[in-house]
Amino acid sequence: MNTKLTLCINKDLIKKAKIYAAKKGKSVSALVADYFSLLPVESEKEEKLPPKLASLKGILKDKKVNEEDYKKYLEKKYL
Repeated sequence: MNTKLTLCINKDLIKKAKIYAAKKGKSVSALVADYFSLLPVESEKEEKLPPKLASLKGILKDKKVNEEDYKKYLEKKYL
């Protein structure tokens, strides 16, 4: 099902888009639809994470961990 979408775009850009679309034998709407179809959907990205990785997502969100802290942790653990 197609739905109308109104975009506000610079006149020069519209002119360039129409010329490009004509060279490709497509409409400007088809070009925009093709571009939109390439955009990743956030929920698709999340579904592709392996279960173990998904369980770790966001675990350090509020933690302030830097390289120096990590070095101190490793020194304490292994030395």
